[in-house]
Amino acid sequence: LAANGLDLGAPVLMRIFKNEFELELWMKRGDSYTLFTTYPICMWSGKLGPKFAEGDHQAPEGFYTVARNALNPNSRWHRSFNLGYPNTFDRTHGRTGSALMVHGNCASVGCYAMTDPQIDEIWRLINAAFDKGQTRFQVQIYPFRMTDEHLKARAENPAADFWQTLKPGYDAFERTKLPPKVSVCRGQYQFTASTSQADD
Repeated sequence: LAANGLDLGAPVLMRIFKNEFELELWMKRGDSYTLFTTYPICMWSGKLGPKFAEGDHQAPEGFYTVARNALNPNSRWHRSFNLGYPNTFDRTHGRTGSALMVHGNCASVGCYAMTDPQIDEIWRLINAAFDKGQTRFQVQIYPFRMTDEHLKARAENPAADFWQTLKPGYDAFERTKLPPKVSVCRGQYQFTASTSQADD
């Protein structure tokens, strides 16, 4: 699992795009991240837009961080890692839910499901990064690729205002190929583009 100068154990980052059914896995090379591969997502549930409440069967959108203790090798979904929903933004807005994961077994009730071979490969890359010292990795979850054209085409969607709050984080990563630093201020995501070699 080394290609294009990307070594097993390099820090990782993920981006998920609902509409495209794609999970991108990025690995660090030098001072920025390079796309390792794009996995087709087997299944996700709900519709485009954020998760609001426990039991709404909606897969979340937003910025999440995953530490090693979020990994479950004995999941009934083959292997899983918890995205950490609700994050600070979600809690600020009163959103509820639990056990929102990326996992295998190609079945989903609010999660992002992969095939078992895909999650096995992702698992190996994640654990190698943790073994080499990465403490957590960022997962950016979007409804679609956040271009101006795509946002304009969906401007009437009830989630449009929320999606606009994600776009600066998307743009920061597109520009720097480094995970933006994420905070929440006055109920809104705030992003600071990374200029250092921070891994998370």
